[in-house]
Amino acid sequence: MKKYVKFLWPLASVLLNLLLAYVIYFIARIAFLIENYSLYADNLTASHLIEMLRGGVMFDTTAILYTNALWIVMVLFPFQWKENSIYHTICKWLFVVVNMLTLVINLGDTVYFRYSMRRTTTTIFQEFENENNLGGIFLTEAVAHWYFFLLAAAIGWGLWKCYVSATRYPLSGKWLVPSVKFISLLAFTPFCVAGMRGGWTRDIRPITVSNANNYCDRPTETGIVLNTPFALIRTLGKNLFFVPEYFPTEEEMAKVFDPIHRPVASDSLSADSLKPFKKKNVVVIIIESFGREYIGAYNKHLNDGQYKGYTPFTDSLIANGALTYRYSYCNGRKSIDGMPSILSSVPMFIEPFFLSPYSVNHVSGIADCLNNKGYETAFFHGAERGSMGFMAFARATKFKDYYGREDYAADPRTGGDKDFDGWWGISDEPFMQYYCMKMSEMKQPFMTALFTLSSHHPFRVPDAYKDVFKEENPDMPIYKVIRYTDMALQHFFESAKKQPWFENTIFAITSDHTNMQAFDEYRTDLGGFCSPVIFYDPSGEMGSGMVDAIAQQTDIMPTILEHLGYDQPYLTFGIDLLNTPAEDTWAVNYLNGIYQYIKHGHVIQFNGEKTTAVYSLEDQLMKNNIVGQFDRQTEMELELKAIIQQYMMRMTENRLIP
Repeated sequence: MKKYVKFLWPLASVLLNLLLAYVIYFIARIAFLIENYSLYADNLTASHLIEMLRGGVMFDTTAILYTNALWIVMVLFPFQWKENSIYHTICKWLFVVVNMLTLVINLGDTVYFRYSMRRTTTTIFQEFENENNLGGIFLTEAVAHWYFFLLAAAIGWGLWKCYVSATRYPLSGKWLVPSVKFISLLAFTPFCVAGMRGGWTRDIRPITVSNANNYCDRPTETGIVLNTPFALIRTLGKNLFFVPEYFPTEEEMAKVFDPIHRPVASDSLSADSLKPFKKKNVVVIIIESFGREYIGAYNKHLNDGQYKGYTPFTDSLIANGALTYRYSYCNGRKSIDGMPSILSSVPMFIEPFFLSPYSVNHVSGIADCLNNKGYETAFFHGAERGSMGFMAFARATKFKDYYGREDYAADPRTGGDKDFDGWWGISDEPFMQYYCMKMSEMKQPFMTALFTLSSHHPFRVPDAYKDVFKEENPDMPIYKVIRYTDMALQHFFESAKKQPWFENTIFAITSDHTNMQAFDEYRTDLGGFCSPVIFYDPSGEMGSGMVDAIAQQTDIMPTILEHLGYDQPYLTFGIDLLNTPAEDTWAVNYLNGIYQYIKHGHVIQFNGEKTTAVYSLEDQLMKNNIVGQFDRQTEMELELKAIIQQYMMRMTENRLIP
């Protein structure tokens, strides 16, 4: 038995010491909670606290493995020459110093948290780079929180005493020691990689600070789930937001663009003159990769008028009652860009909101607004609950319920996991039927959002439809899946029309982003953002037809809220399309350091300092740069500057809600 212990001891010593690190992070989290208890006392229950502590283990794992990576390699480094007391004493010092440093960082942020209301990220180096009084501030806080010094000293002493040396059960043999340690290092590496990423499955990207919302009911609670070393590591080297000074005062900026919408009474005297609120259901359908290029109704000019597209049902919807905008755009190029744009009217600038240091800011959205009006709200996505960070964002923006693959599989009325597509989640057709069924169980009025997944790479249709939707173009494998999802959408509407809630519902259909392009006009800087914006109101109140106006994802929320008669202030980087003249509609997006602003039949490209290009929307291939020749260039540039400064100011100051 002792022989086997010797063989396993190098790896066992690593695991036991890492367990000590977990204990340190747990103590730091409890200290954080006690110090900031007043921020959570009103909403903290035992079950919810356990949920947050459980979530915290995942973030602790990532931080522990990153910060102790060098130590792990040093201990398991497969060379005989290092097996001496001096080398392992160095390893011990490294482990203790590194983990004491992470403890100090966590305890320091415990004090600072109540000022920032979020875990410290690398933005702190920008926030205080011009401050000269940090030493005095630190000393004052240190004196006021002297007990943290005692706690750190006690933990440091305990860590030194409890450290488990890899030499406790020494091995001998010129080749035996290196072999055992090499095998141990090889065996432990995949677990390190998985721990650093935050999971094993292909649909979990390396977790970021925004994933903490998976375990929180309020953005402030992310402070409990996260740890500061993780927040620093995940934001290290990111393109950090900074506030430009295009306008000297906020008042001057607001005169050009103000993202806070405030309801205005028709007689400007009394709120009683606001139009009554319509308690209509709202259904937002976000179709994966559903670019305008694939929809025939948008492209009657292609192939000499012979282009039919790949969405016969969507085309019929546009032709028979839907309200559609000819020049419609998404606000980002990734799924994680689409969610905030569509559901919170917050576009993507610089980097995805999900992945930025500001992802734990307080943020509202259409679900939060309609919750205030007594709506039931729910988000649906057929993938696993942690996929793409959607659940975290849905929870942060106050969707009351979330339904994913696990919920579908657990419902005995569905096909269960046999409808799993083998890659991402439940195929669109069965999941859309589940979506319809679940809405029929909700109390009206309700607001729901569905994010589909079948039209995602690797572009596979379910086996039952392989002979129905065959490969049409080897270079465009997305076509067959777009046809499949369009059919799934048709079957969804056929089922929805039979439900009592259908006639009292507003449907909004868009995509998260675009995907593969076959036509040159969709391969341009602007063409890559061409997504549909479609509204369908069976009652006909919203109107119908193809409108020669500009629209973007961020317009969906304000358009719906204004049509319903929402009477509270809210933030939006979009407009009410129904009550804005076509000549005043606009869109904005960001691409590799360039802002694109579309208005007045033109797009300007702005690099943050100057306009580098101007193109007419009729110049579909963007070949004729008329910078300096367009008479509204200066006007558009000023408006874009106001949008950018408002965005950066509100992001960095955590002012995304009125």
